Amino acid sequence: MGNVLSEEEPGGKVFLEEGFNMESPDADQKINFGTAAPQCQPKHMKDEGASTGGHVHMRDSRESGHSDSSGQPEHRDKRQHMQQQEQPPAQQDPKKLSYIQMAKLGYQELVNAIIRPPRADYKMESLGPPAFTFCGERFTRTDFTLRTKRGFNLECSHWEPVERATDRIPVVVYMHGNSSARVEVLPQLSYLLSLGVAVFAFDFAGSGKSDGEYVSLGYNEREDLSCVVAHLRATNVVSTIALWGRSMGAATALMFGDRDPSIACMILDSPFADLTQLCEELVDKGREQGIIVPNFVVGLAIKMLQNSVTKQAGFNLKKISPITHADKCFIPALFVAGEHDDFIKKHHSEQLFDRYAGDKNIIIVEGDHNSPRPKFMFDSAAIFLQACLQIPAEWALDVPTSMNLMYPPWYFEMYQKRASRRRQTNSSSAAANRTRTEPEREPSENGFDFEEMGMTSERQRVIQASLFKMLGQAEELDDVPQPSSANVAMEESNQNGS
Repeated sequence: MGNVLSEEEPGGKVFLEEGFNMESPDADQKINFGTAAPQCQPKHMKDEGASTGGHVHMRDSRESGHSDSSGQPEHRDKRQHMQQQEQPPAQQDPKKLSYIQMAKLGYQELVNAIIRPPRADYKMESLGPPAFTFCGERFTRTDFTLRTKRGFNLECSHWEPVERATDRIPVVVYMHGNSSARVEVLPQLSYLLSLGVAVFAFDFAGSGKSDGEYVSLGYNEREDLSCVVAHLRATNVVSTIALWGRSMGAATALMFGDRDPSIACMILDSPFADLTQLCEELVDKGREQGIIVPNFVVGLAIKMLQNSVTKQAGFNLKKISPITHADKCFIPALFVAGEHDDFIKKHHSEQLFDRYAGDKNIIIVEGDHNSPRPKFMFDSAAIFLQACLQIPAEWALDVPTSMNLMYPPWYFEMYQKRASRRRQTNSSSAAANRTRTEPEREPSENGFDFEEMGMTSERQRVIQASLFKMLGQAEELDDVPQPSSANVAMEESNQNGS
């Protein structure tokens, strides 16, 4: 077992406070510059100026990912410079660290896990072509930047049909989870476009290719969402707005919903009820694995986490509590939870569902926190959206029954072109009879590997390992991925320089 600190130990509280008292800057994390996709600009974007939610800036392929000259800190340059420093020595064996050393390391890792998780690194090509045909209809994707009131640039993508029955059509705004980005929308994209609606996705500040150094698990992200909603309403091409969020994105929707009752509906996949509750449950999970730690130690550690987050990122962890908003929100909502989610357990969704004031439904699906959702969930979501957004039945695309809508929409056109070329060049019957409507390869081979983004099982284990170390438990770390030696050395240099 790990080190045990008795509640009766004299000076135990002071001992812990001194041990955790290190407000070092956050560890170096992964960041990308990326490229801008070619523009395919619809008419309503050509004349558009600044909206009430923020300034719209159309991306050019020659522009870099740097912030402008308005005083916004160029955090990407800073973090890239950190990564280019000399390779540090190997990390010390956690089992040989003292209690204080281990607690400090685990403490800072947990702070980083909350406010500065690894960024999702993706290429713009992963978002697909800027124009494509899907089920006989033409669609475009427009990429642009919105400027928030907090001074951050949000990188956004808007998928729309070229031909529409009316000028204004419903739009579904998708919000990604922690350590993820707007490419997370792709498994939902075909389902949504097939309904006859537009789709909007963006990188939260501090995530993906957007500006910002920190995330706040919904607290500041709701301001980003407010900017997006204001922009969409100013375009005059949107009728009603639906929100679809996963994990952090779902928590953001809940914390925004009581502010804007005009939102048509929300799909909330794996939201947490309260962040402090989630932290306490992670401690309980550690206890199940053999950690012995007094309750006052847990309470003190959480309080100091709150203080560090407030000092470094400027928000209070106690205020990240979607359940305190649930009884004030009357927007129709569909809750989704994974039966085997071991990170944000399904009772979080059940608690939110019980407290929620508006029309509501909940479905429990097979899988864990980050696993792909089954067809049943997408079918349920489609029915829910059709009813809430009042989408005319004739707007729906003619989708072949054999088509797997969990694939991005442009893959079907690509496959059909390849199949046509094969039929023209290959006279064998085996080649001529290949008429599948499914893509030949998995989407991860053609575009982005979704298993590498979001709150993956590996990231969950790393967070659990940080918790073990903070509570003085090293024996459980053998099979858990450790932070890179570069991150450890960066933490040490930051502490020494502070």
